Amino acid sequence: MRSEETEMTSAASSRRLPWRVVSRGLVSRRGILSLCLAAGAAGALAGCVPPAGGVTPPTGSPTMSSGPSGSPTASPSPSGSSSASPSPSGGPSASPTMSGGQYSFATINNGADPTFNQLLGINGDSAIAGYFGSGAQGHPNQGYTLHGQGNYRNENFPQSLQTQVTGINNNGVTVGFWSDMNNASQVNDNFGFYYRGGSFHTVSYPASSNASPPVNQLLGVNDSGTAVGFYTDAQGSNHGYEYSIDSKRFTDVTVPGATSVTAAGINNRADVAGFSTNSGGTTDGFLLSDGGQFTDLAFPGATMTQALGVNGYDEVVGVYQLGSGNGATTHGFTWTSQQGFTTVDDPNGVGATTVNGVSNAGDLVGFYVDSAGNTDGMLATPRH
Repeated sequence: MRSEETEMTSAASSRRLPWRVVSRGLVSRRGILSLCLAAGAAGALAGCVPPAGGVTPPTGSPTMSSGPSGSPTASPSPSGSSSASPSPSGGPSASPTMSGGQYSFATINNGADPTFNQLLGINGDSAIAGYFGSGAQGHPNQGYTLHGQGNYRNENFPQSLQTQVTGINNNGVTVGFWSDMNNASQVNDNFGFYYRGGSFHTVSYPASSNASPPVNQLLGVNDSGTAVGFYTDAQGSNHGYEYSIDSKRFTDVTVPGATSVTAAGINNRADVAGFSTNSGGTTDGFLLSDGGQFTDLAFPGATMTQALGVNGYDEVVGVYQLGSGNGATTHGFTWTSQQGFTTVDDPNGVGATTVNGVSNAGDLVGFYVDSAGNTDGMLATPRH
């Protein structure tokens, strides 16, 4: 018999390293993002959907709009439980390039809700983490993993009303967040979780000051069992962290000069990708190596850049925004230190695409908004 387990520790270490800024954004811009869930949508990270006639991405923090919610270069190989279980059912380039014909795109939607799907993580076996449901009242997020064509496995935290599965490693461990709310305001509590060995476990950072309702999300996990995520404080700022599933230890992820930090992805080198917002409202992505090297990622000319995932070759993926208000557009990207930025837009969602995860093979997962206003899951595989 397995029981639900909530995991909190009383202390967290801080990943404060000898920061070295490798690159700075080429363009100064002001973040104009809005919270899509005041408490939780993994934002461009899930749940924040571009409305018809314009794009309104999440603030420098992913949130659950329900509460929840490039090819690698040739280089050396990358270095609370419950009885319930899932059921089957570098610097910015001055001249960024367009993906053009580099990828083959496929739309992947769970038939339980063809109007709203987001694919958020992918592992080396091409297993995908995601969810369906917009998070609007009566239309809750419902998590799943996908193992081959049509082989969906429902994954929802026991007794939750909403679940997003945001990451999956090569050992089949998944992470995400859940909520016991589905309010019309879409302001819901969020709790991080991991699922391993048939058991769900809740993870909440031991913060002294939490948002109300509380927001904790896990957004990625590597093969060593280190997850990354964030919590939101009472002032609405995000605080990134790493969490060791084995030792139950939290480690802060900090960015110099940032007022809000979200840790969104981690690879097997323990390099972390994410995004931060400074006091001027500028939101940039970042890549932080395990050795302490910090790279600021700001797409040239963009009003916002968020790094959402990273593979074992330090290929970073995410989303950037051009313009503001009803005229804003969002575009997926890949970034490597050798090639800089490459724009990735699904042909059916140009200007409304987000890339959320990347495998070591260079396969991309994310989502786009189509001409009918539906949010569709996206898989992009490199053409070789």
